[in-house]
Parts: sequence; C-alpha cells; structure tokens
Amino acid sequence: MRAGNIAVVQGPGEYDEFAQCLSDKGAKFYGAFWCPHCANQKKMFGSSQKFLPYIECSNPAGSAQLPICTEKGINTYPTWEFADGSRLSGEIPMAQLAEKTGCVLPPEKSL
Repeated sequence: MRAGNIAVVQGPGEYDEFAQCLSDKGAKFYGAFWCPHCANQKKMFGSSQKFLPYIECSNPAGSAQLPICTEKGINTYPTWEFADGSRLSGEIPMAQLAEKTGCVLPPEKSL
C-alpha cells in the first residue's frame, strides 16, 4: 500500500492469531452488515477481523435473513456459537471469547 510517496508495509494484525484460533476452535460469529453491534464487535479486532469466523445473515437488501441463519435459529445479532453448541448474544468481550474457546489473547501493550 502507498501513502503519498512512502510505501507502507502492513504487518500482521494484533489479533490475527486469536481470531484464527476462534475459527479453528469451531466458534461462529453470526451477524448482519447493517447491525451496529456487529460492526462494533468487528472493530474490536481491527485489521484482524478478516480472520473472524463471520457468517453474514442478511440478504443484500437487508430485508430478510438468509437460510443459513434461519435454519440455525439465529434471531439476534451478533450471536456467537461455540463448538459445544452454546451461544452468546451481543457484543462479547474478547476475554470472554478466550474463556469460551481456550484461545489465548495477545499480551496487553503498556504505554
């Protein structure tokens, strides 16, 4: 990527391994593009959100739910589903996602 005449190299995101681990452990993140709480959940992960096990539940018009979510009985967004079949709805703190999956959060950076 370029910023003016300076080449900007983007390294790995801070939560890449954590987000990938959530997927590897069978977690699923159901949401909708128009859902502000889903957007907030994604923002928690910054550039690492591309590794999230995200499943879009809305049709492109935002007027209906897709069968993949209807068949699972997803009726609130965001909803996280875990390998053991349990679910959590709402914006879930990363520490709680770590606890549910056994995935390790990166250490906090001190300023």
